[in-house]
Amino acid sequence: MSLTRLFAVIKKEFIHIKRDIPSLIIALMMPVIFTLLFGYAVNSDVESVDMAILDMDKTQESRELIEKFQATRYFNPVMYLKNTGEIKDAIMVDTVDLALVIPAGFGDRIEEGTKATTQLIINGVDPTIARTALQSSVMLSRTYIFELIEETGIDLSQNMERLDIRTKVWFNPKLESSKFIVPGLIGLVMQNITAMLTAFSLVREKEHGTIELLIVTPIRSAELIIGKMIPYVVIGTVDFLIALFLGTWWFEVPVMGSLLLLIGLGILFIMCALAIGMLISTIAENQAQAMQMTFLFLLPSVMLSGFMFPREAMPLPIYMVGYGLPVSYFINILRAVILKGAEFKYLVNDTIALVIFTIILLTVASVRFKKRLD
Repeated sequence: MSLTRLFAVIKKEFIHIKRDIPSLIIALMMPVIFTLLFGYAVNSDVESVDMAILDMDKTQESRELIEKFQATRYFNPVMYLKNTGEIKDAIMVDTVDLALVIPAGFGDRIEEGTKATTQLIINGVDPTIARTALQSSVMLSRTYIFELIEETGIDLSQNMERLDIRTKVWFNPKLESSKFIVPGLIGLVMQNITAMLTAFSLVREKEHGTIELLIVTPIRSAELIIGKMIPYVVIGTVDFLIALFLGTWWFEVPVMGSLLLLIGLGILFIMCALAIGMLISTIAENQAQAMQMTFLFLLPSVMLSGFMFPREAMPLPIYMVGYGLPVSYFINILRAVILKGAEFKYLVNDTIALVIFTIILLTVASVRFKKRLD
């Protein structure tokens, strides 16, 4: 082996790296960004959940029970409901993860020493949160019983059934992890595929030298961006139908809501994900840069979108980052329609977010491409 030739190759490669500063910056920033983000995001321990309270008894005893839940610091009462109909709305839009229902007569039964029954309705879409809520409610029930015994002095054996917290899990009664993972997986797969489709679109034009042909034509930048996207919308829609079929049929996760609604919102997300790839394509100078930028965007989506780890368990700054990822909203839509059978009125906020992201991304991509033509 000739050291002279070897050093010549090494020198040549360093020159190439020096000329491609954007790729070098991305390579050096990736470990910093990913280590910090994932170090905080990878956490399955949910410290608190938001809950709704429906107190139909309104006695000293019912207020004491609510205080017991609040004192655990795991249950965080954020809503006080007026009737049972409000429970569905609160859980459907993910305002709360569970609801405590205290029936009328609860206080009288506690004073009489007879069994007092309450109900805890839990959103079972996320099995991690649901299981923790179930365990915490059992522990709280036992603590409450011991405190009653201490206050009354009545024998323990006569009071083990003094308080009965009956739990009911909605949408995923068996707490199957597949029903939580599969809808999120469909959203993540669709984002990765569609973003990659357009991320190399304009870059290929630059590398093949055909970009000059587009420059001399009267076509506008917005027309070019949208025109390049439309064929991939068709391909992405077919991919979405395939992923949806496999996810729901093979893994036995049936769609409880409207299939047409799901497909329509799926096409909207496909357009949004394609716009992400198109924006990357206008920034990158070559396919290597496009690949790095795509990877830099897609990997955080796995951790921060709620696909794998509960976003509620993340620190607030990391939790807020999830709002900047379109896939977070689409995963909410998928889980709401597939598992909850949610109607469109419960998906308005997520839909508006996707529309805004799509418009912004397409506008920025068009402006950037126009600047490059200049």
